[in-house]
Amino acid sequence: MLPRIDSIRTARLLLRPFTADDVDDVWSYQRKEVVARYMPWRERDREETAAAVRQMVTENALSGDGDCLSLAVVDPDAGTVMGQVELVWLSRVDRQGEIGFVFNPQYQGRGMATEAVRELLHLGFDQLGLHRIVGRCVAKNSASAALLRRIGMRQEAHFIESFLLKGSREDELVYAMLQREWRPNSIR
Repeated sequence: MLPRIDSIRTARLLLRPFTADDVDDVWSYQRKEVVARYMPWRERDREETAAAVRQMVTENALSGDGDCLSLAVVDPDAGTVMGQVELVWLSRVDRQGEIGFVFNPQYQGRGMATEAVRELLHLGFDQLGLHRIVGRCVAKNSASAALLRRIGMRQEAHFIESFLLKGSREDELVYAMLQREWRPNSIR
């Protein structure tokens, strides 16, 4: 079990639970086509984003199978939400989890997502005691695939035309890491 997290500080970031006040920052990237391109949703209007944020506000602890911990990735100096990361507890018995991430394009390319996702691995492996964590992405999403490789995950599968995304059959890549492979200081 991982109780509610108040905040996590990294070298450059603050990871914290979402609040209702985060809607405008989240909408600033969820309304962009480039962000929604590989997501199951299209560009969101403000009310759709507000509904998503209301849901993420409730995703603040991991106590059993299927629970999701959603954290806002915040610039601690400006107080701006730059993106979001999540850790899903897939199976307590099998000790399996899954990570996910979405970032505002204006903050991409500076290692912020790598730094934030690294903290999810720490939470999953070191605090929750997970055995295996996976990350999935649309095969065309080369930036997400590169991030998953950069944090040390290995590609385990390439599923051909495995799901329907906005009317198009898409390939899916699955990456994973085992607890024994986790080396927190080796991620670039």
